[in-house]
Amino acid sequence: MIHYSQQGNARLLIMWAWALLPICLTIWATAGIWIVYGMSVSNGSVNLTDGFPFISLCGTYPPQSCVFGQVLNVGAMLGVWISVIRFQQIRDYGCHSVLNSVSLAMGLLCALGTSIVGNFQQSNQLETHLAGAFLAFVIGNIYFWMQTVLTYMVKPKHGGCYIGPIRFCLSVACTALIVLMAVFLKLNMKSISAICEWIVAMILFLLYGLFSVDFWHLDGHYFHVKKRTAIPNEVEVSTVTLNI
Repeated sequence: MIHYSQQGNARLLIMWAWALLPICLTIWATAGIWIVYGMSVSNGSVNLTDGFPFISLCGTYPPQSCVFGQVLNVGAMLGVWISVIRFQQIRDYGCHSVLNSVSLAMGLLCALGTSIVGNFQQSNQLETHLAGAFLAFVIGNIYFWMQTVLTYMVKPKHGGCYIGPIRFCLSVACTALIVLMAVFLKLNMKSISAICEWIVAMILFLLYGLFSVDFWHLDGHYFHVKKRTAIPNEVEVSTVTLNI
């Protein structure tokens, strides 16, 4: 269950805290992979004269592979948290659509794929790494297409009339670049394909960051832990609420 803000200065700080959660993911992931890129170039793990490198190539060799794994693991954890909160927020607005449940599953799979990419470097487990990349990029793109549809289904619409079109345009761009990435890779134009991959990653991070517009309207997030107490001939359920 999520509690929503009533207008008032007393809750302003809490509202900011929830709005900053998606922004933290965007900043963390963006800064993290570019730091990995910088490390790989500076120590010669990748050679820019051979072409622009894929993200995974930058993070496949130590020591930057350790940073790469940690960046993606933390990012995956934040992604799970954001997906669950967004799912419950949509439910609390009275939208009990199956699309919302499927969207949650897609968000969790995207986070899982992100973690797999970070933990199974392409030089060690290529097949597993590619499976994780598929979940992170393709399923992640599907997740945000679903969120775009849900943006138009849910009332109230936070962010006014602009948030829906922004999510739509970014999702279109993400889809087009994923297709181009595959096409250029098939044509052995690896540098252009890698550039497409980097842009896709930046778009997905930005789409996560846009949830700050929705989370600005939260003032609490609660999990309910139910404890069953056996009583003769009946079962009594007591509920304990944990504020996060």
